[in-house]
Amino acid sequence: MSGHSKWKTIKHQKGVADARRGQLFTRLGREIAIAAREGGGSVESNFKLRLAVDKARGSSMPKENIERAIKRGSGEDKDGVVYESIMYEGYGPHGVAMLMQVVTDNKNRSISDLRRVITRSNGTMAEAGAVSWQFTRKAYVTVPAEGNDPDKIFEVAADAGADDVVPGDDEIEIYAPAENYGMVVQALDRAGVKITESELRMEPNQKLELDPEPTVQVMKVIEALEELDDVQAVYSNLEFSDEAIAAMEAA
Repeated sequence: MSGHSKWKTIKHQKGVADARRGQLFTRLGREIAIAAREGGGSVESNFKLRLAVDKARGSSMPKENIERAIKRGSGEDKDGVVYESIMYEGYGPHGVAMLMQVVTDNKNRSISDLRRVITRSNGTMAEAGAVSWQFTRKAYVTVPAEGNDPDKIFEVAADAGADDVVPGDDEIEIYAPAENYGMVVQALDRAGVKITESELRMEPNQKLELDPEPTVQVMKVIEALEELDDVQAVYSNLEFSDEAIAAMEAA
């Protein structure tokens, strides 16, 4: 399992990520609303919406919350808040490159919150394009390791356009070019493979390795950013070493 996934698992075990269930549902609802606004309110014809709804159901989000988010995004709810998705860029401590995915109804509030966390950590916000060139948009899919033959998963995913499959103890990670996202997910679905996570994310072209102590410092900043209400995801070029993850888990 990659360092990112190890850390993600630990965060969930400790209850750090989305510690408040209401916060999780808020984030999922915004994701659904954005998908519905971009591609319509039908899960049959809007692939992005279907994935967002599946993700929400997997997190036990109530059906009425899902339906309300779809109506808000598709415009059926005329009094609904209008959200927009924005990618902000910056540098954390030790020069770590960061992309911060925000879904918000108030850009001034969002950028103020981001700047507060970044500057307190001796980092800086950056202009659009200053950091993003160091990342590539990739499709990321995980399936349970238990009950799945990695060779079969590789065959199905590769035939659908995936370019990397990483077996792990708990899950199998699949990476693909962003344009092959739908084909990979649909191929796994047709093969009867349960998908535990699927998304488009920004992957660093080259990772930055630091000693464990500064790595933990950056990880804490990333956690602080992720806890902001408007932040959907934080991407960085930091390499999460086993030593740093162990230190973070013990913190």
